[in-house]
Amino acid sequence: MANEVTLRKSLSLYQVVYMGLAWMTPMIYFSIYGIAYENAHGMLTQAYLLAFIAIFFTAYSYGVMSKVFPTSGSAYTYTKKSIHPYLGFLVGWALLLDYFFSPIIACLTFGIYLHAQFPSIPAYVWIIGLNIVLGIINIIGIKFSANISKLFVWIQIIFIAVFCFFLFRNLSGVGEIHPLQPFLQTDVPFSTILAGASIICFSFLGFDTVTTMAEETVNSEKTIPRAIMIIIIAASILYLVPSFLTQLVYPHLTFVNIDSAGFEIVKMVGGAALSSVFLTVLILAIFTQGLSSVTSVSRLLFVLGRDNVLPKRVFAFLHPKFNTPVINIVIVSVVSLLALVISLDNAVKFVNFGALTAFFFVNVSVIAQKYMKERQRSPKQTLLYFVLPLLGAGFIGYLLSLLDKDALWMGVTWLIIGILYHLIQKRFAQAKGAAVSLRANVSARPAGTSK
Repeated sequence: MANEVTLRKSLSLYQVVYMGLAWMTPMIYFSIYGIAYENAHGMLTQAYLLAFIAIFFTAYSYGVMSKVFPTSGSAYTYTKKSIHPYLGFLVGWALLLDYFFSPIIACLTFGIYLHAQFPSIPAYVWIIGLNIVLGIINIIGIKFSANISKLFVWIQIIFIAVFCFFLFRNLSGVGEIHPLQPFLQTDVPFSTILAGASIICFSFLGFDTVTTMAEETVNSEKTIPRAIMIIIIAASILYLVPSFLTQLVYPHLTFVNIDSAGFEIVKMVGGAALSSVFLTVLILAIFTQGLSSVTSVSRLLFVLGRDNVLPKRVFAFLHPKFNTPVINIVIVSVVSLLALVISLDNAVKFVNFGALTAFFFVNVSVIAQKYMKERQRSPKQTLLYFVLPLLGAGFIGYLLSLLDKDALWMGVTWLIIGILYHLIQKRFAQAKGAAVSLRANVSARPAGTSK
């Protein structure tokens, strides 16, 4: 494979971390605050802790597989090489749902928020404008994208830190409280907290996208696993600390509108000053998430093209100057225009199905590769390569079972389309191979030989 097309290595550990956090979007904490609070009956600290534990096992499995296969492709590559190429194709096809619809969601929410702020400017203007900007930045190069992501991620972190400062300051007006008060409330059933955790788990989606950047990462065998753990731990801190402080200061909350509960809690904690900054930071967060998601899906398409799963001439093409998959980036930008016609609810359903399907099979891939193929079965290895990924698969399987019927039907329909595409592609390849063989036989006949 000496002539295989590859991406240029330029990303450091912390650039990868910023790209992952950008995709994850720490400000999503406020976006889902209302629905998470309602479903967990106010027990956000416990729900976020359970969600972290559930996702941690899958993050661990991604770390293991990124060491075994340090190439771009993420769950597609891991499943293809450890279990079966055909199953790998289906996982990659499902993953396209997650990665393709993530920039669509970014464009949708960008248009919704800015149109609400500036009613005279239609939402489609913001959507098209964002698409163009994201495409240009991604074409210029991933290092440029990483540097922008770093800046905007830090803006989000600073905002959450200021929010926590206001909460801590407000503690003085509460009176004497027990520091473990959020964990001492026993009137909410564990099943209710678990239901809240199942929703909150989606706040952690995005850590896996850094595996699509493996070929562009320096010393990726060590860097990618470290980056995944840093991203998961950093995100859990950014979610857990404000949840814990909020429960201490405001143990019982009611909201005028669940959908805008994030804005309400910011205004309650920091007043008009903090709430006036909130929208600006949220818009920057959405922009950063869109930037990172376009990067991820263009790299997945590149690997699928390089493997001839998708037409290689188109999807494996790299810009001669920028060394970026420019055609893929343009395709993603065009597909992202679906934000003009699709609902946010349906877009989120596509993302959830694709992400959870990929998560499930990455856990299974660890067992298949390490425990079955490599036969690493000592007591310690059994724990690391069988028990932990099995727990991860169990947690993710449970979350998959919680998806509503619409999400499952959408996902299954997409997989059926993928199966049909694969069969047509296979039949076309066989026909092409037969034609090449026939031409070779004809050209090999001695001169003067009749038909």
